[in-house]
Formats: sequence, C-alpha cells, structure tokens
Amino acid sequence: MSCTVVLGAQWGDEGKGKIVDILTEKADVVARYSGGHNAGHTVVIGGVKYVLHLIPSGIMHGEKINIIGNGVVIDPKALLDEMNDLKRQGVTFGKGFYISKRAHVIFPFHGIIDRLREEIKGSKKIGTTGRGIGPTYAEKAARNGIRICDLFDKEVFREKLEQNVKEANFLLEQKYSSDKLDVDAIYEEYLGYAEQMRPFIAETEYLINDLYNSGKKVMMEGAQGSLLDVDFGTYPFVTSSSSTAGGACTGTGLSPAKINRIVGVLKAYTTRVGGGPFPTELFDEDGERLRKVGNEYGATTGRPRRCGWQDLVAVKYGVIVNGITHIALTKLDVFTGMPKLKICVGYKINGEVTTVFPPEIKNLETCEPVYEVFDGWDEDISKIQNYDELPKNAKTYLDFIKNFLGINYCLVSVGTDRKETMLLEDVF
Repeated sequence: MSCTVVLGAQWGDEGKGKIVDILTEKADVVARYSGGHNAGHTVVIGGVKYVLHLIPSGIMHGEKINIIGNGVVIDPKALLDEMNDLKRQGVTFGKGFYISKRAHVIFPFHGIIDRLREEIKGSKKIGTTGRGIGPTYAEKAARNGIRICDLFDKEVFREKLEQNVKEANFLLEQKYSSDKLDVDAIYEEYLGYAEQMRPFIAETEYLINDLYNSGKKVMMEGAQGSLLDVDFGTYPFVTSSSSTAGGACTGTGLSPAKINRIVGVLKAYTTRVGGGPFPTELFDEDGERLRKVGNEYGATTGRPRRCGWQDLVAVKYGVIVNGITHIALTKLDVFTGMPKLKICVGYKINGEVTTVFPPEIKNLETCEPVYEVFDGWDEDISKIQNYDELPKNAKTYLDFIKNFLGINYCLVSVGTDRKETMLLEDVF
C-alpha cells in the first residue's frame, strides 16, 4: 500500500501537471484535493498541449482512476466545459472518473462578488482570478455552502439556493450597487449541470480508502503552492484553501497515517502571479528572459508571471510545513545560455540576516535577499536522461539546492515534454 502527495513548494505554477502526469505511470489512483478552476496544470504529450483546471492530471492515462475530492470547490459549467475540451482532444471519461458528493459548488454570485471585492481594493488587490473560489470557501466555512450532493435533492437544493441568493442579492444591491440575480434561472441551470455530472458522482472518501486498502498506489495532486496556503502562505496574498500536505487529508478523507512520501515540485527559479511579496523578484533583463524562455504566462488566466531567482529560504519553509521527502525540479533548461545564476540563501531584515521565512508581509516586502552566485552553461540539456551527463555547472547548481534542503531529487525536468525528464527515484 502506498500514497504519495505531489504539491507545489513555491507560489504555484511549478509544473505540477507534468510531474503528476509522469508519476501517474506508477500510480493507480490520482486524487485532486484542493482549489478550484483557478488552478492550471499543463501537460505536453508528443508536442500537444493539454490544459487542466479541475480534472486530475492523471486523466491523460486512460486506465487510471481519477478523483476530484471533497476539498475542491467546483463550478459545474467550468468542469463540464473542461471535460468537453479534453474529449475533443481525444481524452475519454469512463468509469474511472469520480467527483465527491461532499465538494462545494461555485455559483454565479460567487464569481460576481469575488470580482467586485477585488475592484474596490484598488492598489491593495490580492490578484484573485475572480472565479468565485474565495467566496465559495468563505461560505463553506460559514456553514452556508451548497454541496454537490445537494444538487440531487430538488427540495433541499431549492431551499438552500433561495437563502444564498437572497443574501447575495442583498450584498450586491446594498454594498456594490449591482444587479440582482434570478434564483429561478440559476436553479434550472444547475439542475441541468447535475444531470450531466450524475454518472461521475460518488462517496469518494470511501472509494479512495477502499482503493488504498486493496493495495492500489494513490497519488494526491495539489493545486497552487505551499506559499499560497491560506494558513502558511503570504497571507492575505494567498488562495482560500489548504494547498499544503495537510489539505491532502482533509480534501480527500485519506488519513495522514497512510501517506508515505511527499514530493515538492519547484522550478529552477521562482515565479508568482498576482499581488504579494516576492523577495527575489527581478525587474531587469534576466527577469524578462526567464519569462520569455520559460513561457511564464498563467495556464488559467494568461497573465504574465512575475519572475525571480530561486529562493531557498521560502522553499525550506515549504519543506518544513509539508514534510517534503523528495524534490521534483522543473525548467532547468530555461537557464541554458545565462552566464550567471543566483540562489537566495537568507534575508537581511533590519540589518540582520535570517533564514526564517517571516509571517509579516512588511518584512518580506522590505527584506534584502542574500545570494550565492553560480556560473551558468551553454549546452542544450533538453535531451539528457542521465544526471551524470549534465554540464558540470548545472550539477553544481542542483547539488547546492539538494544539500541546502537536505532532500534528494526524485526527478529533474529539462523540457516541457514527458520525455524530457530525468527519473532519479521511484516515489512509489
């Protein structure tokens, strides 16, 4: 019996989609445990790009079991649109795809409120995707949410929806001077979505435990990254769910006692999207080069990502709060041709150097990164399959990260395609 969690060790966008896709070769089950369609995981197979938002990346392997867990918030329209897009690309959805009855549902008013809240913040914007994720989790925490299972009881659904639309309309009219929503239209629309989703709905907490207990290899797929976790991230510039390893348990119903390994995915450099502190952010030609060569634009929003040097203070913090056992490093190839590389190993705050990732946003915004400098390389590494064949300077760079964190690599990615990967250790 085996369970491996795969999560982002930075601010998301680390390339988790590719890593999960590769590791799925050894897994039997892939379960998504947090976030919503604000996530974007890209998988490239034979030069063809597949973009996933809600559906686990394991769907690219037709014989695997894929589960959307209870910790995910689901916009039914977005889910069905994503399924149809993938079907047009040849992906099939059979008996191996399941959606938790306990997952909470995103409604139109969640997205509207999300965007209006962001607008009135002006320069203090968080950088939300405006897709209703935060308001849905807030409603869940306030015990007013509507779950997938509610959609299949017309009386219960109607009663809950009327109350939620009533509250949403009051907020829209009184605070935002916005138009009211029609509860009848939403009710009928979502009943239609429910019927389309019906074949895939299940008590997934029982399912995943039964699969694990029967000897199946389970992989839990996180969304966003550790530094966007609602508790441990750069609050308030975070997502609204538990994107760290703890969320894998609360978001699926599988006990922490059953997790064997935790893989932290990190880029060779660092990126983030939206507002919030970013100590190693670059505003020069190096930052522009990383963005251009690394194609650093959001898979979900298309927004250009902020780019910077690798920050091991932040990653080490992610290792601690997640209990990361293995590193999966991506986009090493982006550095090819850069003469000098830097890695942040400390923050200078108020005249003193620390290796602690501080909770105070002000300290993160004003700290001075302390760097180690490395020589780059010019060789094309995208076809290399053996770690020892990497250029000397590339190995020096990788070895420094490994030794600083005290964790071994399970794989190193040297390109976007499945094949452009060095598999170093089996995490199952």
